[in-house]
Amino acid sequence: MLPKSQPFEGIPFKQCAVVGNGGILTNSSCGAEIDQSDFVFRCNLPPIWGNAVADVGNKTDLVTVNPSIIALKYGKLSEMKTAFLRNLTSYGYAFLLLPAFSYSSNTAISFEVHHLLKKYQAKQRAIFFHPNYLKSLAQFWRGRGVRAYRLSTGFMITSAAIELCKDVKLYGFWPFSKNLNGKPISHHYYDNQLPKPGFHAMPKEFYQVLQLHYKGVLKLQIGACQKR
Repeated sequence: MLPKSQPFEGIPFKQCAVVGNGGILTNSSCGAEIDQSDFVFRCNLPPIWGNAVADVGNKTDLVTVNPSIIALKYGKLSEMKTAFLRNLTSYGYAFLLLPAFSYSSNTAISFEVHHLLKKYQAKQRAIFFHPNYLKSLAQFWRGRGVRAYRLSTGFMITSAAIELCKDVKLYGFWPFSKNLNGKPISHHYYDNQLPKPGFHAMPKEFYQVLQLHYKGVLKLQIGACQKR
């Protein structure tokens, strides 16, 4: 079931977009720019259809899947397999990255997604972070002051993108309730559901993202994108 080598072809990718789900994306007109990237990372099965496309695009090469989404939205796939597979069609041939080895409670549901995709010959393919990679990543950032119950999905994907891509640009990473002009914005571009308090070290993560931006390791898009 587990691959003998990493699943990506053509690495390092040239231009990558890591698309967070921040409300800062609303009315950003960044969709076209995101879709022009060579490889697009997305987080936690976000909606990429309808009016949102103009702001977030719809090209997806890898999308993470939080097991809590499978549990809450799809009843742990016990009765809602068809709805889950139908909604996945929006992501084309994307890799589905699941945290199978981050906690033992995530393993069974992650394997269930893998087997479901294989059984129904879905276009998507399930992949997992190697447990040693997760451990090394946590230790690396802990040594730089990011101490939390768990790194956020967006921060983990950003770290992986830096390793896989020559140029990385982040969209939708903004952990504040107001934009640069002081206008209130929702937590996500599709809802205002806040994260569990104390679960992630979001301010410290964002500080590290800013440091990477200032050092030229990646680019952080905060305002609206220029229309081309």
